[in-house]
Amino acid sequence: MANKRDYYEVLGVPKGASVEEIKKAYRKLAKQYHPDVNPGNKDAESKFKEANEAYEILSDPDRKARYDQFGHEDNQSGGFGGFGGGFNGSGFGDIGDIFESFFGGSGFGRSSQRQKNGNAPSKGDDLGSNIQITFEEAAFGTEKEVQINRLETCKSCKGSGSKDSSSPERCKHCGGSGQVQYKQSTPFGQFVNVKTCEICGGQGTVIKDPCQVCGGKGRVLHRNVSIKVRIPAGIDDGQTISMRGEGGHGSRGGPSGDLFVTVSVKPHKVFERKGSDVYCEVPVTFAQAALGAEIDVPTLDGKVRYSMPEGTQTGTVFRLKNRGIPFLRGTGRGDMYVRVSIEVPKKLNEKQKTILKSFAEASGDDVHEQRKSFFNKMKDSFGVQW
Repeated sequence: MANKRDYYEVLGVPKGASVEEIKKAYRKLAKQYHPDVNPGNKDAESKFKEANEAYEILSDPDRKARYDQFGHEDNQSGGFGGFGGGFNGSGFGDIGDIFESFFGGSGFGRSSQRQKNGNAPSKGDDLGSNIQITFEEAAFGTEKEVQINRLETCKSCKGSGSKDSSSPERCKHCGGSGQVQYKQSTPFGQFVNVKTCEICGGQGTVIKDPCQVCGGKGRVLHRNVSIKVRIPAGIDDGQTISMRGEGGHGSRGGPSGDLFVTVSVKPHKVFERKGSDVYCEVPVTFAQAALGAEIDVPTLDGKVRYSMPEGTQTGTVFRLKNRGIPFLRGTGRGDMYVRVSIEVPKKLNEKQKTILKSFAEASGDDVHEQRKSFFNKMKDSFGVQW
């Protein structure tokens, strides 16, 4: 227990992280280190289990509160007479750990309650996948396909694990419980210990003639299973779609797990998204900005005409209502914000230069001097005579 990493460190979240932040961090790690994604990788398997353990504690408000106060020792831990406290002390960790050193296995007291009934229905694994879509597909929704690897019920034996699809027989050694009890003497007296049945492996049943397809497991690994994913309109980059029952198939009649598909949205060359609003920049000429003009503005729905008033300054932003991203939940859409950028021509012919100089003179401007108003502002701000 002393060697365990801090659960917050495991998930990579701060101690004050919200439930949603904890869940998001766990899903990311679970997808990264899941055994199906890293077959035979012991390091990934270890990190997957570590993340599961951390999430199990931090996702439960009561257990999280105890962990925040007592750490890995937990407020359920206790000492033992002669080891630094009584049963209600905090000197020696979980009392089951004390007896585990003597029994060398499943622990003491609560061990029989901790073990799951091996013959009970078991839910299938939750799986994760990633998918990349375009900006427009995220805005208006689409349908895609993802390829996953998952355990599915064996069609040959229909999940029974038996060659002739017959039901497994009850284990005579453990009486179908999946566990056997035995007495053992310790320095503290004689106790009843519980261990997994060696004959049935804790299943409570025995398959005499295993299915040749699945080897008696009742499930087989199917690779590159194609799953259709409906992408809702308005989804944003990094959000996850939950598909109930599309994960690994359960065993012994248990329900299937879920599939979590995380969406990645490609950046757009013109548009930028902020929430449900869309932003873009439109270049206009000096003449258009000064005189006003009907300009074409790109939107998610195609080009629209906009009447730009005369005297428009560079950096001016105008809004097009309901031209943004559809709301993910509910009706309606965000807005579109267009920023005007005035393009200054880099090359002018002599005629153009003459016309601009005439314009400057008519305006009372000297093309070789900056406006005095600029320097007046500097004087007011810094108290410097320019």
